[in-house]
Amino acid sequence: MTEAVSRPTLEAVAARAGVSRATVSRVVNGGDGVREPLAERVRQAVEELGYVPNQAARSLVTKRHDAVAVVIAEPEARVFADPFFALQLRGISKELTAHDNQLVLLLTEGRADHTRVARYLAGGHVDGALVFSLHLDDPLPGLIRKAGVPTVFGGRPDWSDGGPGPVYVDSDNRGGAREAVRHLVGLGRTRIAHITGVLDQTSAVDRLDGYRDVMGDADPRLVVESDFTPGGGERAMRELLDRCPDVDAVFAANDLTALGALRVLREHGRRVPDDVAVIGFDDVLPVAEQAEPPLTTVRQDIEEMGRLMARLLLRGRAGETPGAGLAQASGAAPAEASGAGVVLPTTLIRRASA
Repeated sequence: MTEAVSRPTLEAVAARAGVSRATVSRVVNGGDGVREPLAERVRQAVEELGYVPNQAARSLVTKRHDAVAVVIAEPEARVFADPFFALQLRGISKELTAHDNQLVLLLTEGRADHTRVARYLAGGHVDGALVFSLHLDDPLPGLIRKAGVPTVFGGRPDWSDGGPGPVYVDSDNRGGAREAVRHLVGLGRTRIAHITGVLDQTSAVDRLDGYRDVMGDADPRLVVESDFTPGGGERAMRELLDRCPDVDAVFAANDLTALGALRVLREHGRRVPDDVAVIGFDDVLPVAEQAEPPLTTVRQDIEEMGRLMARLLLRGRAGETPGAGLAQASGAAPAEASGAGVVLPTTLIRRASA
């Protein structure tokens, strides 16, 4: 074991700079009222001594922890198996790092975890929370509101408790689904199926609604509920082939579901896209490009969604109106910006599967 090395103190920095302890505290904590020559002496002393502010003491002064909780309402196995979450976390991490904030990851496996997460947030450990992948009956929104923690949600909210509307970032799931199904119709396909996501999540409901916008009179047997996973896509595709062997196109709720569908179609000797055209949703790379054949899919900018969530939260913490100028500042071109919600556009990416 190595011996503990004593850390430079605030008093040591003050002595080296020839100023008071209070002056050093104001400089390192970002306070005002210190003349620039003195502030420069303090910064130089900090660098020479390798002084690192004590975060607990700093929080007492600034009333901030420079840490943000990222709460994903999914079990660990799902989070680490789906590249969607990795992309969203990367966007969040980039934005928080740019503002010298730490990311604290919290996952929920069950009801006991909801209580644990709520207790942690209410304990004053973080400055805010970014929450996504919520389900219809999830108690987290209510628990977080009780905790009094500034929060931004990923995905269109589906609840209302009479308070101010939640701040959120989402993609145009319904519009993207419509574009995908219209593309299949344009290819001359008439038996177009939809493999949904988990229908207690708004993204899956919106994509199903987009499918129905175009295929309102479709055979109801052409819609099979799934769970956004490759295994779910396999099960749903087998069920579709049993129900409707004449299916000639499939719109899958995400790319992983589409991968499962492609595997089953190959097993059954169905050629893609000759016999059955397939479209996914997300454009997760390299999943979509390395599919066999490469997957036509609806692209949503998942990493940018994460960045915007973090940016909204940081703006709110700084006292700015959460949605004000967000799209312009990000360089994004949202399809919709309503109140405190931002909805990003989607794009159909054409590859070999449809």
